[in-house]
Amino acid sequence: MIFQYPIILLSFTLSLIFVSFLMPHWIKRAKKAGLIGKDMNKPDKREVAELGGIIVLFAFILGTLFYIAVDTFFIEHTNLTSLLGRDLTIMAALATILLVGIIGMVDDILGWKIGLRQMQKPFLVLFASLPMVVVNAGHSTLALPLIGQINIGVLFPLLVVPIAISAAANGFNMLAGYNGLEAGMGTIILSILSFLAWKNNNPHIAVMGLCMVFALIAFYYFNKFPAKVFPGNTLTYSVGAMVAVLAITANLERAALFLFIPYFIELILKARGKMQKESFAKVNEDGSLETPYNKVYGLEHLSIKLLKKIKNKVYEKDVVYSIFAFEILLGIIYFGFKAVV
Repeated sequence: MIFQYPIILLSFTLSLIFVSFLMPHWIKRAKKAGLIGKDMNKPDKREVAELGGIIVLFAFILGTLFYIAVDTFFIEHTNLTSLLGRDLTIMAALATILLVGIIGMVDDILGWKIGLRQMQKPFLVLFASLPMVVVNAGHSTLALPLIGQINIGVLFPLLVVPIAISAAANGFNMLAGYNGLEAGMGTIILSILSFLAWKNNNPHIAVMGLCMVFALIAFYYFNKFPAKVFPGNTLTYSVGAMVAVLAITANLERAALFLFIPYFIELILKARGKMQKESFAKVNEDGSLETPYNKVYGLEHLSIKLLKKIKNKVYEKDVVYSIFAFEILLGIIYFGFKAVV
């Protein structure tokens, strides 16, 4: 078990330190370069540095590569064929996540609402999934409700893998726009999936997931209310793809689908508004939030409505924490169900 080697812990620490050290410098440089965006849930619509996800993406890659180096040069393995296959899968995962991150970065640079078209993004992410496809990552046997175990063979890498990565990347990008929301949700979901990967005897996949988790934890410090930097699509696309990659490589598709329930709800509510309604709130002078429409067109709007029944004034942090609580509850329910079954 690789976790018996303390040096492995340096992989996570390296990702955390990289973001913690470089993010303040990135914030200054981004502002000087004009890479800024308006914080729409603040009364003054203040300008905040953008594209913080670039630092997170590089920190994740650095931490994962450090793990591969340690695993290759310092840890003895009895089965070299298994080691090479394992490292090949991780490298393919890194390539896919990096390509997805580049797609998000292009969209960020081109600008909000004038970047890549809505229909272009899923197809571009399908292309980015090719590294995972060509190494035949994952397990072709699926456990389907009411049907049971079914082996779909070559259809898994050719169909399921690219669709899952594209859907997860684009889906994760939908529930966003509130300080700390994307970083926090990514931390919660990837922490649960990494733990499950470790429990399922996939510790190398768990290490990869935790490298992203620790990078997100460091980023959350700068992105939480009041945000000093925004993640951009660079981060949201990368984290969404990471969720799919963990699910595919560690055979955790059902867990990932269950933990993605908030994003399915968001999709349904967005579809109600024909994908045209924004998730931002109507902001009062004191910083409290109101729903911008008569109907609910996002999980954030639903959160505001529900919280208004409990307290008079709802603030951005309240909305974010309530969605975190919902996601943590889903994790508890999943673990409880697994324990019963």
